[in-house]
Amino acid sequence: MRNTHIDLHDALDRALVAIGNDYPAGHLLDAHAHRRAQLLYGATGVMLVLSEDGGWVVPPQRAVWIPAGVTHQVRMLGVSTRSAYIEPGAARADARACEVVEVSPLLRQLLLAAVDMPAQYDREGRDGALARLLLHEVDRAPALPLHIPLPRDARLGALCQAFMAAPDIRSRPQDWAERLHMSPRSFSRHFREHTGMSYAQWRQRACVVLALARLAAGDPVTVIALDFGYQGPAAFSTMFRRVLGAAPSAYLRTD
Repeated sequence: MRNTHIDLHDALDRALVAIGNDYPAGHLLDAHAHRRAQLLYGATGVMLVLSEDGGWVVPPQRAVWIPAGVTHQVRMLGVSTRSAYIEPGAARADARACEVVEVSPLLRQLLLAAVDMPAQYDREGRDGALARLLLHEVDRAPALPLHIPLPRDARLGALCQAFMAAPDIRSRPQDWAERLHMSPRSFSRHFREHTGMSYAQWRQRACVVLALARLAAGDPVTVIALDFGYQGPAAFSTMFRRVLGAAPSAYLRTD
């Protein structure tokens, strides 16, 4: 099915409902939740996903897993999507929060084929077999480190939000500790308790994830590197490759 809304098909007696939609650049899906879980795949463009647990950047040809009932909003930057809406527990049952996942060539082809299936596809025929295989592939898709955790502590959360608005790799934990009237040791413990990461890990992750959105918009690596406080594009590219395993230009390639 194409260019329709899941609410019109949610009651279908099928474990999987596949829908394809095209969105103009900059389109915002306001905060909402689904009864079913959703695998949201962007064949083109970049998606920016936000929930109360943090933010995710979804590069082209990757997907974001959104568990059932999780409130989220999505900014579409020139995206053509293929979504698999899945009955709760039918795939990735242990996932409690959103996560960006790698999409294998097989999973990609299954998603593309699934949106052309009839709404009430034959569960015992070819389409049913395709749906079952798709669920297996969703289950085994590896998660990617494209999540920026946001603490629910109000004061620390405000500092994290400010950093995300103006990321700077030179930002020092001592400065954050002073603003929160904490010792460096207490701040380090407090930060890890609320994000699950050290400050240095979070700062690096935030810079990489936020850089992806800039790269997808066409900003040069040199400009991003200098804006984010790196000494130059080489230092930025080294950090990017360390986190994501590929150079910035290669990571966004869609061929």
